[in-house]
Amino acid sequence: MAKEMRKVRTGAVVRTSMEQTAVVEMVWKQRHRLYRKPMRRVTRFYVHDPLNQCQVGDTVRIQETRPISKTKHWRLLEILHRRQVAEVQPIELETDLEAAIAETEEGDSPEAVVVETAGAVADGSDESDAGEESSVAEVEAAAAEPVAEVESAAAEPATEAGEAKDA
Repeated sequence: MAKEMRKVRTGAVVRTSMEQTAVVEMVWKQRHRLYRKPMRRVTRFYVHDPLNQCQVGDTVRIQETRPISKTKHWRLLEILHRRQVAEVQPIELETDLEAAIAETEEGDSPEAVVVETAGAVADGSDESDAGEESSVAEVEAAAAEPVAEVESAAAEPATEAGEAKDA
């Protein structure tokens, strides 16, 4: 195959878990023949990356080449744009929640543990401040007050009805 006739494509790296190989995804739109609605088409290329330069999220230019392996027929020409991708590990969130549960006293309700943990995650701190603990106690007290008022209000009409029957 002549070098002038080789295809060149641009796409985004979606996986780099293999040694010297990256998976590049190219997305384009194509109109449906019957319904004329644009469809999203996706093609994945296995690209030879000998120096393991690619990272997930990068925009790269690739070129068609001779077969390097069973599925690898493209090679990396250049990295056009580097993009930072945040890697969130779900295990980190679970360990933070387990640590918060272990630190709480036996008298705390599960809702208080969740509220304390959510406050710590929102602030970005691992330890809860004294101000947060007092606000949690205030929230719990405010939540308990309407229940007590409803119970006392439900009990009062019954006694009034009982007094009305006696009179």
